[in-house]
Amino acid sequence: MSSHHLPIAKLDPALLPPEAPPPQPGVPERLVQVGDLARETGKTVRALHLYEELGLLKPHARSKGRFRLYGPDALVRVRWISKLQEMGLSLAEITELVRGWEASQNAPSAMTNVRRVFESRLLQAREQLRRLRELESELVASLVYLDVCEACDPKRVTSQCCGCELHEHSHEAAPELVRGVHSG
Repeated sequence: MSSHHLPIAKLDPALLPPEAPPPQPGVPERLVQVGDLARETGKTVRALHLYEELGLLKPHARSKGRFRLYGPDALVRVRWISKLQEMGLSLAEITELVRGWEASQNAPSAMTNVRRVFESRLLQAREQLRRLRELESELVASLVYLDVCEACDPKRVTSQCCGCELHEHSHEAAPELVRGVHSG
């Protein structure tokens, strides 16, 4: 087991979703049909049936009419699947993660596997954020550059943009996003 872990930022507890209250003794658990679960999660009934086929979701019980009934844990599971998909995991990868969890001999090894997946996705998310910050910076610079273009003579044709004196006087080099328009 690795003793090196990625640094994780502290989370503000106020930003975390509220936890479902624990079941009350003697109070029947609220069970919902697949259509209700689909509405509550924003998924399609077909998607929920697929999750069941893959072993990712299990109905809690069946009604007298043999309809699948799901408990509150199904809502958590479907949201979990959605979050993993948002992180870029495919359903096959999520299925593999669940099977690995179920096949683990003990809790520490099961959690180590989950941690590995999360650490990998955290690295990918941080890289994506870095690229997005660079893109944001380029967009801001491009918009600032283009603000000067609003003062341009409307009679000027686009082929003259490359040698625009409005930008030459301010010694602004056109950002790459703007230069790309001219290079075609």
